[in-house]
Amino acid sequence: MCTAITYATNNHYFGRNLDLEYSYKETITITPRNYEFKFREVESIKNHYAIIGMAYVANNYPLYYDAINEKGLGMAGLNFPVNADYKEVKKDKNNIAPFEFIPYVLSQCSTIEETKKLLENTNIANINFSNELPASPLHWIIADKEKSITVESVKDGLKIYDNPVGILTNNPTFDIQLFNLNNYMSLSTEQPINNFSKQLNLETYSRGMGAMGLPGDLSSASRFVKATFTKMNSISGNSESESISQFFHILESVYQQRGCVHMGEEKYEITIYSSCCNMEKGIYYYKTYENSQISGIDMNKEDLESSELISYNLIKGQQIFMQN
Repeated sequence: MCTAITYATNNHYFGRNLDLEYSYKETITITPRNYEFKFREVESIKNHYAIIGMAYVANNYPLYYDAINEKGLGMAGLNFPVNADYKEVKKDKNNIAPFEFIPYVLSQCSTIEETKKLLENTNIANINFSNELPASPLHWIIADKEKSITVESVKDGLKIYDNPVGILTNNPTFDIQLFNLNNYMSLSTEQPINNFSKQLNLETYSRGMGAMGLPGDLSSASRFVKATFTKMNSISGNSESESISQFFHILESVYQQRGCVHMGEEKYEITIYSSCCNMEKGIYYYKTYENSQISGIDMNKEDLESSELISYNLIKGQQIFMQN
């Protein structure tokens, strides 16, 4: 399924786990400022903010899974089956296909407030990229350096939720995910005290017992709780190395290991990659299932005035440093 998070130290970070049983040969793709974004129902955007993110490039079009722009706005699409409901094209709206939504927002918005304004007249239309690539059922997390929102196109319209935890997984809808945190308000990073009974001499016998009851399964509802608890209690140093290391450790708390989620036949859902973007510096860091070494690509080292896409293949083979 998937988990996306935000995190802040001296800089601000945005990224996700992509959990699937297959890969589309995605690449880290930079869209320079003068690449022309062509949309199905609205006018093209010829000049825009530069973007870096993970994408499957089809017919020279970047189908972004997650990305940030040069202004520090980040966005990721996560699987949202059954609940996602795209609409017919509406004449009085800006009709955007699901695969266009990330480029549409990141090409022209720099903050959450600008994004909310743009979405006031936006309709997520039921438009496929092609017959071979139908529209995926998605919802989105969008974040700047201060705030984040969740956007869901459901049966009763386009919902925009303030996201105070900066976390998104999959089903159920975001309002229910957020409400579900009330069930875990007793969890703590501190050792528990005996509230069970004053008549019993109950004592702690292990560290970490304050978080007993924290979900550990791989369902989207449980991952939302666990990722939120881990992030909200996470402490990191302020250096870039410490920050991105801690970011990946938060994502590791909800990794999917091959064999634990069976998808039928010989298919198993795994965390194909994990990403971490420095929103100030425009650096896209990533790890893959087979390669736990952190790799990075700096968008500002490329020609951002170009009109051609720039793509880097993922380093998937394990990189091991031998000390002797």
